[in-house]
Amino acid sequence: MQFARAAVPNPTVTTIMASRTLRIGLIPGDGIGREVIPAGKRILESLPASLGLKFSFVDLDAGYECFQKTGTALPDKTVETLQKECDGALFGAVRYPDFAVEPYREHFTRLQADPSLYSSPTTKVAGYTSPIVALRKKLSLYANVRPCKTTASPAFKSPTPHPIDLVIVRENTEDLYVKEEKTYPDPSGEGQIAEAIKRISSKASWRIANIAGEIALRRQKMRESSNSKKGMVTITHKSNVLSQTDGLFRSTAREALAQPQFKSIAIEEQIVDSMVYKLFLQPQYYDVIVAPNLYGDLLSDGAAALVGSLGLVPSANVGEGIVIGEPCHGSAPDIEGKGIANPIATIRSVGVMLEFLDLPEAANVVYEAVDKNLGEGKFVSPDLGGKASTEEVLNDILKNL
Repeated sequence: MQFARAAVPNPTVTTIMASRTLRIGLIPGDGIGREVIPAGKRILESLPASLGLKFSFVDLDAGYECFQKTGTALPDKTVETLQKECDGALFGAVRYPDFAVEPYREHFTRLQADPSLYSSPTTKVAGYTSPIVALRKKLSLYANVRPCKTTASPAFKSPTPHPIDLVIVRENTEDLYVKEEKTYPDPSGEGQIAEAIKRISSKASWRIANIAGEIALRRQKMRESSNSKKGMVTITHKSNVLSQTDGLFRSTAREALAQPQFKSIAIEEQIVDSMVYKLFLQPQYYDVIVAPNLYGDLLSDGAAALVGSLGLVPSANVGEGIVIGEPCHGSAPDIEGKGIANPIATIRSVGVMLEFLDLPEAANVVYEAVDKNLGEGKFVSPDLGGKASTEEVLNDILKNL
């Protein structure tokens, strides 16, 4: 999938990096995270010896079930271990606090029968907050990099007739996700008013645009031998309405991408609602999309539908130290414990993590093993219309390694 640059090595583990033994944190979280993160570990353990890599692992806690047991969704020990010991990590998924597994399944069944019953998981539990959002802030993981690429397979039909190969680079630390909200009585006496802070800074906008430009350059270089498609970064915003916040993101991103090193790539911009329309009609047009946190979150999940399933789409949380690979899917309580979760998003996240650790050869081994699995179509999980279990998909990919 070819990304831009390695994360700056964690200074506390540089001697480990020099010997090519990498310390990887494993954070399964909730739900199917506990089923797919072990698959990622097995991939790392099974990489060819010719790569000269060794891995050690540390199991770490986070998530709603951790909160239920300990009173915190993100223990200090998890953060400290990642900061001081780890080069990379794999994060699974977190559950909303609304439902235990069985009540959720009953609720899910009712929703299928009557969609009018749908309500999003919004139960507020005192003291609980999303551990992955907190982790991104505590470790300054400012970029969420999500590649979306179609792979031809006889087992399932791609939702779009056009081949897709794009990367969404999402700012990871601010926007509405700073989670500074308040509710107060409406002065008119009619109910309440809720407000949320949308924070955009020049610093965060510059660095996310800069990494998007680096990724576009790297992808352009990798394509030079096969086609002449020029690298391109599309800046996504809504500055026609949000002139101060999105206006700052737009102007700063354009300034960052005007640096001399990016002169060989095309720079364009698109209003986010128009972006959604065009992304679904002409996904093959895009190369690298850079967006503030909220828009990037929405666009990347939507783009996953174009390649077949969230179970195929990886991501990496990248900063100036550790790199955390994270599948784009959630905890999927409706299939938890059934052994049918698709492990490919996690396995591809292993590849993305390896790329940002400056191990592109190892990453390509992982990608090619997954592509062969999908290309043969013999072992495909139910989300793609197949019948293979998590273990069967994993074993087929391990064989391809």
